[in-house]
Amino acid sequence: MTDQTAPTALDLPMVNPLPPETQKYFDICVEKLGFVPNVLRAYAFDIDKLNAFTAMYNDLMLGDSALSKLEREMIAVVVSAINKCFYCLVAHGAAVRQLSGDPQLGEMLVMNYRVAPLDKRQRAMLDFAAKMTTASTEIEEPDRQRLRDAGFTDRDIWDIANVAGFFNMSNRVASATAMVPNDQYHAQAR
Repeated sequence: MTDQTAPTALDLPMVNPLPPETQKYFDICVEKLGFVPNVLRAYAFDIDKLNAFTAMYNDLMLGDSALSKLEREMIAVVVSAINKCFYCLVAHGAAVRQLSGDPQLGEMLVMNYRVAPLDKRQRAMLDFAAKMTTASTEIEEPDRQRLRDAGFTDRDIWDIANVAGFFNMSNRVASATAMVPNDQYHAQAR
């Protein structure tokens, strides 16, 4: 099943035909998800930009890290909630529901992560991501130390900062271009 809705408000048609490597990547998305995420379709007007975006996303969200996939998705949702990014809230809210097996957690993170039943580690991580989103220039050593006190290493802090930074960037691009979430996300893991 594919979604043929324009992925953004911009008239940037996908390269046609897609290069074989890109088509293979999109085919894997359809096989695993049932659709090609609109964020990928949006970037497919320029294969170099698409490749740069997917390389960074795949490294941050799927690459080697002491942060779990769920924790990375939780950061994505909290940052996107602060930024009010509809696309990322829908897409990554679905991922949190799926990875956690808890639809309520996904909804709590979307609305206000502070009401969610989080452990000390998760709360510190999300507090840091939230501060990075709203007041990054005010982050000081005590903020990093709170993460260390919660059990994070300096490498983990790097990963938290990079995931939060990536979603701050992608939220702004998605909002500025009126990126539309795929309809399929709404029903996932409910």
